[in-house]
Amino acid sequence: MKFILGTKQGMTQVFDQSGRVFPATVISAGPVSVTQVKTVEIDGYNAIQVGFKDQKESRVIKPLLGHFKKAGVSPKSELREFRTEDAPTQAVGDVIDASTFEVGDVIAVRGISKGKGFQGVVKRYGFHGGPRTHGQKHTERSPGSIGGGAGDGGRVAKGKKMPGRMGSDMVTVKNLKVVAVDVATNTLMVSGAVPGRQGTLIEIVSK
Repeated sequence: MKFILGTKQGMTQVFDQSGRVFPATVISAGPVSVTQVKTVEIDGYNAIQVGFKDQKESRVIKPLLGHFKKAGVSPKSELREFRTEDAPTQAVGDVIDASTFEVGDVIAVRGISKGKGFQGVVKRYGFHGGPRTHGQKHTERSPGSIGGGAGDGGRVAKGKKMPGRMGSDMVTVKNLKVVAVDVATNTLMVSGAVPGRQGTLIEIVSK
């Protein structure tokens, strides 16, 4: 199992050997340091905890500061845990960088999507809205009836699609491919789009 943390840098285009062009996302991947190794015998499950991005000691709480010192790793601003099926082969203090991945690896990318604020049902769920004629005036983009009649028990049912905050959700995109690896700059190029804005923290996993 391969995994790493990174930040989204933006999108570009990549040409394959036949000259076809594909959209690709540039991700600054790692390096990350292994801060803890968990095993079934001790913790009940196998996992590897990694830290990403150096942080000032003054900005780290004391329990975490002790955790990093015990691992022999400089303080990090981001900590993530990746579960593994088998016992981890990495050791505390090991560094994982972009060289872990190869061109052609199929990966899953996880991150927080762009926040779009409070939106109506037309943008949020793709509602068509009301008719544009026949006396219509101010309700072209309204949701229409939301229930609440006798058939609904006199209330609005839970999960009803209504206006509200859109985006800022944890999103996983599967079956993306690594199209380029630059070990010198710890950069990965991934086919297609990944969640989030520029600078969003991204989790990359490949089995």
